[in-house]
Amino acid sequence: MTTQKVLHTLEQQINALAVEIEPVGHVPAQQARFDAGLFHTHGTRLRDYLAEVRQNLAQLKTVVAEGRTAQVAFVADRLVTQIGALQRELATQALRKAVARPQGESKEDIYHRLAQHQDFERRLIAMIRDRESLLGRQESLAQQRKIQQELAALEGRLQRCRQALMRIERAVERKENGF
Repeated sequence: MTTQKVLHTLEQQINALAVEIEPVGHVPAQQARFDAGLFHTHGTRLRDYLAEVRQNLAQLKTVVAEGRTAQVAFVADRLVTQIGALQRELATQALRKAVARPQGESKEDIYHRLAQHQDFERRLIAMIRDRESLLGRQESLAQQRKIQQELAALEGRLQRCRQALMRIERAVERKENGF
């Protein structure tokens, strides 16, 4: 496949993504949606991230035209990763709405969610310890890198889990104080 065809395909994917993002792109989230290493945007709206993807496509076209092959590979990889992240985020929108707690949530529901997240936290910590011990036993650099990437992902999940735990604990406290 020629470079121009690849660029055209990427542009088509981004345009299709824009169509999917349009209905929900303006809705803000409570916190940034993606890791800071993936997107430079710190917004909470999907359209902010889509704008960055479009900027990266323009940058990719520029480095291709200038023949800077090292940068082409880097920008293309980043762009594909960003597109995939946005697609996954869109796929979870329905799930996010279903999980969003109703206003009249009972104390039992909050306590159930608290226990559930505490269990998630415990399991994530165990998984991190397991990967850390596995990392020390690896001899090849490729395997070490793979495990380090898994560790980084698990630590990100643990951080988000702890943030969710703090929000649930605040909700429990508000509920117990009658607010």
